[in-house]
Amino acid sequence: MALAMQKRNNVRLPPEVNRVLYIRNLPYKITSDEMYDIFGKYGAIRQIRVGNTPETRGTAFVVFEDIFDAKNACDHLSGFNVCNRYLVVLYYQSTKAFKRLDVDKKQEELEKMKSKYNISTDDLKK
Repeated sequence: MALAMQKRNNVRLPPEVNRVLYIRNLPYKITSDEMYDIFGKYGAIRQIRVGNTPETRGTAFVVFEDIFDAKNACDHLSGFNVCNRYLVVLYYQSTKAFKRLDVDKKQEELEKMKSKYNISTDDLKK
């Protein structure tokens, strides 16, 4: 056991690897208990969030206690068949998750500036 922990401490993981997994292509009727059964085999789970709005149905976040357990689950469950649907298991990347939100915010700021200074896009084309 000590040898296994020593090996874990010496392993360098890619930068995108983290404890939070983002799962897509889930069956809409899957429950949190079923998610615990599938992902719990790979290590201790801190939290599971299954999407329940129309935009987030079929997706979930699984947070593992240990980064190596998350890596193992991602490696083994990507492409796993659940109710005739193949899971897409990815590492959660906060920079990508909020990128769209930032673009919308910048667009809104741009529109405010245009209205404040009475600038239309037709003026810019000339």
